[in-house]
Amino acid sequence: MQPRVLILAALLAIPFAGSLFAQSQAPTLEERMSQQEFTASGLDKLSPEQLKYLNDWIQSKGVSEIGAPIRHHDGTVTFYTDDESREVIESAISGEFNGWKGNTRVTLENGQIWQQSESGRGGFRMQSPNVTIKPMIMGSWLMNIDGCDCEMRVRRIK
Repeated sequence: MQPRVLILAALLAIPFAGSLFAQSQAPTLEERMSQQEFTASGLDKLSPEQLKYLNDWIQSKGVSEIGAPIRHHDGTVTFYTDDESREVIESAISGEFNGWKGNTRVTLENGQIWQQSESGRGGFRMQSPNVTIKPMIMGSWLMNIDGCDCEMRVRRIK
């Protein structure tokens, strides 16, 4: 009687195992990109077989290895999928920095855009100051602006 119970349990577990495997897969290009980005990049011209090959290749390399951000269905974007890919970033602010105002956005010379993620005000007007952005605990980031003594928690938005 026990072998029948084991066989029944195994048969019932198969659909769940498939869904668990599917959840561990990195999102496909179709899931990562908006329809406009997908079309503008020319990916809509690929055959289903070519698109599957490209998605499989990206999956084999891993999201963090190719550095591709993940766009979620709610519009949010994840830039760093694990703590290992979070390294100190050094750059400079592109143009003028006018201090922290509570919701300040900062564009860096490397093209990244960061936004203040905690309340607070501080700093003063500076022209293209150097910045260091350090990964902190629980996925947060701390931006230090040289010559300002005004560290602030930030989140990457682009």
